[in-house]
Amino acid sequence: MEQGLKVCDTNLPGPQSARNLTRSADNLKPQSRDTRRPAARIPGAVRIAGLYGHNPKQNNLLAGLPADDYERILPHLELVPMPLGMAVCEAGVEMEHVYFLTSSIVSQLYESRDGTATETAVIGHEGIVGVTLFMGGGTSLNRAVVKSAGYGFRLKAALLKEEFYRGGALQSLLLRYTQALLTQMSQTAVCNRHHSVVQQLCRWLLLSLDRLPSNEMSMTQELIGNMLGVRRESVADAAGKLQDEGLIQYTRGHITVINRPGLEERVCECYAGVKAEYDRLLPATPRSR
Repeated sequence: MEQGLKVCDTNLPGPQSARNLTRSADNLKPQSRDTRRPAARIPGAVRIAGLYGHNPKQNNLLAGLPADDYERILPHLELVPMPLGMAVCEAGVEMEHVYFLTSSIVSQLYESRDGTATETAVIGHEGIVGVTLFMGGGTSLNRAVVKSAGYGFRLKAALLKEEFYRGGALQSLLLRYTQALLTQMSQTAVCNRHHSVVQQLCRWLLLSLDRLPSNEMSMTQELIGNMLGVRRESVADAAGKLQDEGLIQYTRGHITVINRPGLEERVCECYAGVKAEYDRLLPATPRSR
C-alpha cells in the first residue's frame, strides 16, 4: 500500500527515534510493576504529554479507565510511530502487542487468495488493534494496515491479558469495544452487498472523518476501490456525483468534505447504526483533552 490518508504529522521518526521516546518514559517508571503509588507514575504521563505532545489519554479506551487502572498500566505503555502502510497485524499470526491508537488510523482488511483485499473495519483513536488476544482466538483472519500515519501506544500481549483477566474496568471497556467493532464489521458486509457505491463511499468518508482531525484526506480512486471492493471507475463515478452535489471536492486524489451534514443525509443507514452503537458502548471522544 503506497498511498493513504494523510494527517498533519507526516514526518514520523524512525525506529531509533521511537525507542528514544520510549526509553525516556521508561526511565520514569517505578521498579515494581504492582506498585500503586500515583506520585511515582503521574510524572511519567505528564512527561510524555508535555515534552512530545503525546498522551495515552488521547485514546478513548485509556481515557475511560479509572485512575487506579490507568496508573497500573501506564508504565508499560510504549509510544510508537505508525507510518503509512505499516502492517500492524498479519492474518494467521498471533500478535505480540496490542495497539491503542491515538492519531493514526488502521484499516482491517480481508485478503482473498487472488490477492484482492476488502476493508472490513476502520480503527482509530476510539479503539485498539488486537482484540483476538483477549478474546481467546489468538490469531485473526484479517490483516491490519495503517492507512493514516500517526502514533499509538502499544502494550505487551501478556500484560494486556493479565489486566483483562483481572475482570475490572479494562475488561468491561474492551468487551464493549469488541461489540462495537463487530457491529461495524457486520454493517460493512451488509452495506457492501446491498447499497450503492455512492452510499458506500459516503459511509467510508464519514467513518474516516470521525477519526481525523480535519475534513481533508488524500486517497487515490484505486485505493478507495480496493477498500470498498469495487472498480476504480465506480469510485470515480461516485465521487463525481458527490462533487456535483456540492458535498465534496475531489482533485488528484485529494478529498475535502465541504458539506458533512449533506453527506450524512446522502449516506445509507449503515453509518448511523455503527455510530450509534459506538456512542452507546464507548466513552466520549477525548479529542478535547
